[in-house]
Amino acid sequence: MPDPKTTARALLAALDEGRQIAPLTDEDPGFDLAAAARVAAEVTRLREARGERVVGRKLGFTNRTIWNEYGVHAPIWGPVYDTTTAPLGPALPLDGLVEPRIEPEIVLRLGLAPRPGMGDDELMACVSGVALGFELVQSLFPGWRFRAADTVAAFALHGALRHGPFAEVAPGDAEAWARRLAGFDVTLSRNGELADRGNSANVLGGGPLAALSHLLQVLAADPEAPPLAAGEIVTTGTLTRALPVAPGEHWRAEAVGVGLPPAEIRLG
Repeated sequence: MPDPKTTARALLAALDEGRQIAPLTDEDPGFDLAAAARVAAEVTRLREARGERVVGRKLGFTNRTIWNEYGVHAPIWGPVYDTTTAPLGPALPLDGLVEPRIEPEIVLRLGLAPRPGMGDDELMACVSGVALGFELVQSLFPGWRFRAADTVAAFALHGALRHGPFAEVAPGDAEAWARRLAGFDVTLSRNGELADRGNSANVLGGGPLAALSHLLQVLAADPEAPPLAAGEIVTTGTLTRALPVAPGEHWRAEAVGVGLPPAEIRLG
């Protein structure tokens, strides 16, 4: 099996050069999730060593309706960085992203460190802000053809995260927010035309807090993974299908029933 450091450097070079490579599992059918996690940890170390700072985590494949499309049947996670994450604003250039796709997502900002096993109201009491945003995902592997281990090693497919303003979660409002996050609908439009619809139940059957709960359990079972800390953001996975994007497009996501403003992004 290839050395994790060698594999991590190869993946990071492909990312920096905006080029695609063959799936790691094609070259090594024995490359599994445990090996992928070691590579992912080395990628994070390399990115931090060159000055990038982890500001949170992303979850992928929490939307169970797309599992069969990609052949990945469980959620994955990875870090998001200060270099890839920002509020919505100027047009986002697609240069350097390979086969990018867009995903409307709920982004949670943590005010307190949550613990595994918490119920929804307890989890929500650890959240200081909620936003609607977009993750731009990408595939280093041509045609979005991969296995789960490939996606874990390759940055959990993360490209960029852009989020709207955070709605503050006031003390005492956790229960109301938990109810809203468990039951809302979303529309996704491209250039004014409806592109897809989704709802909170697409995310692990229970919405964004179900994704947060899952992430806590996974992190607790991995001694190498740092636990979630206050101040981190967590983007909880796409509410619709992940759709291909192109420069010049204008995308709008609107969540109905959750009390957040629509999110809009122009791609350059």
